[in-house]
Amino acid sequence: MSDTLTALPAPPSLGSPKPARRRVRLPEAAALLVFLVVEIVVFSVGSPYFLSVDNFLNILTAISVTGVLAAGATVLLIAGQFDLSVGSGVAFVGLTLALAAPALGLPAAVLLSIVVGLLIGAVNGFLVTVVGVNALITTLGTMAIFRGLTVSLGEGRNIPVTGFDWAIQRPLLGIPMPVIVLAVVVAVIAVLLHQTRYGRSVYAIGSNESAARLVGLRNRGILFTAFLISGGCIVIGGLMSTSLLGSTSGTSGLGLELAAVTAVILGGTSLKGGTGTVLGTVLGLVIVGVMSNGLTLMNVASSWQNVASGCLLILAVSFDRLRQRLGARA
Repeated sequence: MSDTLTALPAPPSLGSPKPARRRVRLPEAAALLVFLVVEIVVFSVGSPYFLSVDNFLNILTAISVTGVLAAGATVLLIAGQFDLSVGSGVAFVGLTLALAAPALGLPAAVLLSIVVGLLIGAVNGFLVTVVGVNALITTLGTMAIFRGLTVSLGEGRNIPVTGFDWAIQRPLLGIPMPVIVLAVVVAVIAVLLHQTRYGRSVYAIGSNESAARLVGLRNRGILFTAFLISGGCIVIGGLMSTSLLGSTSGTSGLGLELAAVTAVILGGTSLKGGTGTVLGTVLGLVIVGVMSNGLTLMNVASSWQNVASGCLLILAVSFDRLRQRLGARA
């Protein structure tokens, strides 16, 4: 019996083990870096003015307001939430400053603007976490409310703000102040997300809200704080935008919500929550900024720039979906 068994050929699965193939896993940002390099090459060939230090500082300055809003949006989206009221909030904070400054003085007007911006975040957070309204519906509503209030109270005028030009200064090595502010905000959000218990809680809620609740996380308080962080970013963005322009109007901040969401998704934060980094958001933001700057230097009409931005958003969402499917198969 034993001789018979010995004579049987060994099954293929029992043969000598083959060395396991190592999967080469590229960083999530690799595709974005390649896309950014392609953009830079294309626009450098298309315009002699693109590849210069001054132009790159212009790009970083131009994306600074959107970048601050996108940093706050990253926290919310990782937690599985949205804030589409950021553009209207920026306009309303600027209007508050412009209307209050002549009556109260500039310091008191700035303080009032900070309170107003934080209240916008608090209202959104209250409606979502306490009342239970969907974040998308809530912030769509507040977006319309604050845009309407800005146009109505400002009577559609362009209101100048004097003596508030801090954002046009270059206090360090010729670097514009908005770029410094953006770097500080990104650094704070990065530390918050990756070095604190609160950041880990945000990722946990975004991954599985029910499981996070079962392990004892206070989901409502954490999400409310995330909306307050978004409100803080609205404050910074509103004050910076008003300082850069020297005025505010009913059209201030139009489209910023779309630009911020585009940058966040393009940077790798999933629409389903639970994944993403603020540094990825910055990379996505730079891609959007380089595209806008390059198309402008190549004299592409603004209408076609909008088409390009829309295509970029669809591309970003498609890339997000494709990455989720590949991740599920792995």
